Amino acid sequence: MPDNTADFDIARVRADFPILSRRVGKNPLVYLDNGASAQKPLAVIEALDRYYRHQHANIHRGVHTLSEEATAAYEQARARVAKFIGAGDPRECVFTKGTTESINLVAASWGTANLHAGDEILLTEMEHHANIVPWQQAAERTGAKIRVVPVAPDGTLRLDVFRQLLSPQTKLVAVTHASNVLGTVNPVSEIAALAHSVGALVLADGAQSTAHFPVDMQTLGADFFVFSSHKVCGPTGMGVLWARTDTLNAMPPYQCGGDMIRVVDFAGTTFRDAPERFEAGTPNIADTLAFGEALEYVARLRPAAHAHEDALLRYATARLAAIPKLRIIGTAPEKVSVLSFLIDGVHPLDIGTLLDADGIAVRTGHHCAMPLMKALGIAGTVRASLVFYNTFDEIDRLGDSLERIRKMF
Repeated sequence: MPDNTADFDIARVRADFPILSRRVGKNPLVYLDNGASAQKPLAVIEALDRYYRHQHANIHRGVHTLSEEATAAYEQARARVAKFIGAGDPRECVFTKGTTESINLVAASWGTANLHAGDEILLTEMEHHANIVPWQQAAERTGAKIRVVPVAPDGTLRLDVFRQLLSPQTKLVAVTHASNVLGTVNPVSEIAALAHSVGALVLADGAQSTAHFPVDMQTLGADFFVFSSHKVCGPTGMGVLWARTDTLNAMPPYQCGGDMIRVVDFAGTTFRDAPERFEAGTPNIADTLAFGEALEYVARLRPAAHAHEDALLRYATARLAAIPKLRIIGTAPEKVSVLSFLIDGVHPLDIGTLLDADGIAVRTGHHCAMPLMKALGIAGTVRASLVFYNTFDEIDRLGDSLERIRKMF
């Protein structure tokens, strides 16, 4: 199968990622763990280096040249985030440490202020732990109850049950935009319209969606949207919470400290509007700038990169499905390029270890989705997650290795 799709020059793209040229033992690296964290292009690496070599200063605090340059670059990164997700205003975008902190922020701030005894939070069986545990904690604090929408055998969400569970008691629906295990893309716009009809708000976890296809806050319908930098080729320790300014400004601060206050007095303190009210202290300036570069890089490659990923997913699905005793977990019609699978009689950890010996990096285990594994009646899976810099040849190497592993047991 050719490694170029339409106008997508895969060799040129891969040259932008230094780590893809390394070897693992005697084998060239095949990196198929992008669902956990994507690799970084030179533009991101150079942005980090440039900031620390030439721009470093604290932001929003100084009148000297370096501080003003760093502040301008930081706010430019916020504008890049807003453009990438179709936000109406950059000030709707709050910088956090990642998807996990973004969800915790909403659960602690909005949840504490708005949830009460008898209210209900709707989650789904396919949620990552980061979109379960913060809501469990919020429910314990407020007396709210958690209801769970099940997943069908093919990995699609049971929207019929979702409709049945929705009620005037529903105050929040928290749903993954794309499952990190199944690859399933959930119909967030439809879910949001249904939730809004009973007065509930919607938080969409975009950790797995933003890396694979464009999102638009003007049409998605969610009230909160969260995602992480490191899954979109940016640095670790960075993420975003998006919500409309009136929603953010009605939420109490999550953490307190410098740069998020208007006036501090021992008689009382007044806080700034969003996004500053949720960005206490000196932020992660360098990684924020590099995050902005990552989003610019990914945006330049679309839509050709998206078409390439779709072709990779179709090819990989057919290649793995042809292997005897291999079972793909998650066959929803709408998927991102994630393939979870099992081989009868072989433990996922053994498969992952043997693939690593061939230079192939995959994820094994429960993927921080224990409730989903319980619902599926399995302990875990092997997960190969693909992005635009992967190749058809790498899929063949994966398939060949899995054939050899199957024959060993």
